[in-house]
Amino acid sequence: MSSIPDLIKKKRDGGALSDEEIKAFIARVTDKTIQDCQTGAMLMAIWQKGMTAEETATLTQEMMSSGEVMSWPKEWAGLVVDKHSTGGVGDKVSLVLAPALAACGYKVPMISGRGLAHTGGTLDKLESIPGFNIQQSIDQIKDIMDSVGCCIVGQTETLVPADRVLYGVRDVTSTVDSLPLIAGSIISKKGAESLSALVLDVKFGRAALYKDLDSARELAQLLVKVGNSLGMRTGAALSSMDGTIGRCVGNSLEVIECLETLKGNGPDDLMELVQILGGLLLEMTGSVSDLSEGRRRISDSVIGGAALSKFQAMMEAQGVSREAAGTLCSAHADYHSVLRRAEHRRHLETPADGDVVDVDGMILAEVLHQLGAGRSKSGEPVNHSVGAKLLVSLGQKVKKGAAWLELHYEDPAPTADQISRLQSALTLGTDTQQDAQPQTVVRELISPQERL
Repeated sequence: MSSIPDLIKKKRDGGALSDEEIKAFIARVTDKTIQDCQTGAMLMAIWQKGMTAEETATLTQEMMSSGEVMSWPKEWAGLVVDKHSTGGVGDKVSLVLAPALAACGYKVPMISGRGLAHTGGTLDKLESIPGFNIQQSIDQIKDIMDSVGCCIVGQTETLVPADRVLYGVRDVTSTVDSLPLIAGSIISKKGAESLSALVLDVKFGRAALYKDLDSARELAQLLVKVGNSLGMRTGAALSSMDGTIGRCVGNSLEVIECLETLKGNGPDDLMELVQILGGLLLEMTGSVSDLSEGRRRISDSVIGGAALSKFQAMMEAQGVSREAAGTLCSAHADYHSVLRRAEHRRHLETPADGDVVDVDGMILAEVLHQLGAGRSKSGEPVNHSVGAKLLVSLGQKVKKGAAWLELHYEDPAPTADQISRLQSALTLGTDTQQDAQPQTVVRELISPQERL
């Protein structure tokens, strides 16, 4: 077997690594018998020279096998499903989709992450609910799935340890945006969940990792191929991420919006994503004949209240008191009797008459991040109460001085520069501008037939 320096040289010079060579590299990463500088050098070589689809599939397989792989009861065959998003502003889909799928009879072991940079993290949102415990053992995950049908948890210590090492090195070596490394990281963790089916929400636009549709499509196609190569039926949706998902950005505000959605009062764009992603999973597992029927079943689980009941049960199973969970899920909930509310609120006003042409989600996310809603490096605390609520919609006519954004913040108050930057997120125009008309969020679908 070649030495680690030989493997680095081979990849640096553009060669394709064999299955055995990739296996040796991941084994050395996992047992920590490789130097950090060698790991960094290999990742940079992969970033520069890329990997074939076959190399990427082997890399993913070996990462997945570097730790414990979950196993489920035989009677759950075909029912264990999950979703992954590449991240965005106000992306709260998981909090609605997981209980909706559970209400449809599925088992959802959703292993999620925290927010970093401008993107919000599902775990941070849930931890804004007092008592919600995202740290669950594999046995506890199985128990919650058995009794409730879904759980949303952090990555356990025993799952995909190679990814934990590699991700830390990627972050400090500017290799995060390598397609094969992204695919390996995402799909290995989902593969370790032993899923029957996986749906991916790959975003593009100003507030996404990939700014254009073509780049996002390339990533989505690779993810779908690698997921299918591991035996998971994998499909993807390409969705736009220029503004925000829903009207709320910020952890506790997003939880409130999710609860309102589960009570049948959700914004159209959030419900579109929930229905399409859930509908795809139902179609891929064969429980419905087509996407339209799948969307209807997901919608019915939300509108009829079954998904809300699952969310309440999940909260209680993961540590939230019965009283608090019941309050949050009641018809006319006093949300802030349970969830922390920011000390201060301020309305930003429109500078002129006009039509709302655009709201830049990236600007909103960056300023809220500075005000404490996000983190710049792993382990930093976040302020769950900091956030903003949009008070206008695309295409809406507004008068000068109308409130368009409700800002929730703590001390110190936002600076004049931060307020000015928030105001710059709003673009007003005239009704002759066609781009003021809202578009559908999901632009393309990629089916499980995309294979290696």
